[in-house]
Amino acid sequence: MSVPAKSPSFDPADPLGLDDLLEPEDLAVRDTVRGWAADRVLPFVAEWYERGELPEIRELARELGAIGALGMSLDGYGCAGASAVQYGLACLELEAADSGIRSLVSVQGSLAMYAIHRFGSEQQKETWLPRMAAGEVIGCFGLTEPDHGSDPASMRTYAKRDGTDWVLNGRKMWITNGSVAGVAVVWAQTDDGIRGFAVPTDTAGFSAPEIKHKWSLRASVTSELVLDDVRLPADAVLPEVKGLKGPLSCLSHARYGIVWGSMGAARSSFEAALDYARTREQFGRPIGGFQLTQAKLADMAVELHKGILLAHHLGRRMDAGRLRPEQISFGKLNNVREAIEICRTARTILGANGISLEYPVMRHATNLESVLTYEGTVEMHQLVLGKALTGLDAFR
Repeated sequence: MSVPAKSPSFDPADPLGLDDLLEPEDLAVRDTVRGWAADRVLPFVAEWYERGELPEIRELARELGAIGALGMSLDGYGCAGASAVQYGLACLELEAADSGIRSLVSVQGSLAMYAIHRFGSEQQKETWLPRMAAGEVIGCFGLTEPDHGSDPASMRTYAKRDGTDWVLNGRKMWITNGSVAGVAVVWAQTDDGIRGFAVPTDTAGFSAPEIKHKWSLRASVTSELVLDDVRLPADAVLPEVKGLKGPLSCLSHARYGIVWGSMGAARSSFEAALDYARTREQFGRPIGGFQLTQAKLADMAVELHKGILLAHHLGRRMDAGRLRPEQISFGKLNNVREAIEICRTARTILGANGISLEYPVMRHATNLESVLTYEGTVEMHQLVLGKALTGLDAFR
């Protein structure tokens, strides 16, 4: 008679046993990024956030390049060629440290590098990608404008031909990495439709004043891009795409990273609340022993690990070439929304301490308010899903 296998013990950090879905290579990537974040971000991020700056961004970028985190899901040109799941795990660990650090990596890899890798010429790829993968050159992605966020088709930035050159004029707003970038991928109207351009930021007429007075993503560089008669050679245009499908495909790749990353912020807040509940005493015993606190922790754990499972499922679909944009909208809508609720609930468990930068909860909560609306607002993702479900277009 065979003896039944002994059930594994319950792990509060992995209540569904989701680590069983990961390969050794996946775990190695996760552990590498988690270790880097613990050493290089967590000891300093509260101070960076309070000061409203990311003072070591160039050094951090080079270190992220050294561990293969920049453009990590791209192949060749010095990129790691990692799987979508591995990229997602990296995003989760980076955002568990801070959303601003994950944004640095997402904009570099999923927007700027992805655009050049997918739509650029071979010369553009050779010129920019190896240095960007190494963190020697930081990139930014210019799509959003002061008056055109959710409606990029109405952008006013324009590129006109002048002989063989292009001349760009316009403004972009809320651009991560803008003032520290060496190359900006800028999308502009042309007489032939929307086109993308690889713009060296030392080109005459280009400037990127940093945006100050933010109360979210404070440990992140955010800028305006100003293009005033920026003259570029003919080979600055990304040759392999015309129209909005170019920038929108880049955004889909970045939104996928947010599906994972938001769960990192949620996990950090949940862990802070769980640790606090085990040690904070009221009425003579730890508050984690009270029913209402346990109910909060249980609900937070359910939504956290459901969200991670959803992210993992979408990652497997991306690796199989079967992930649709509507499914990415599904993931971003659910996971960011639930991450915010987890942070808010964690704050109630910590009480007044929840608003202190001694704990990560309020920092994550305010960061997620930006994550909720950037790269597609809640309403846009709801309408994407609504159109997919009904077959009826409610955008117009």
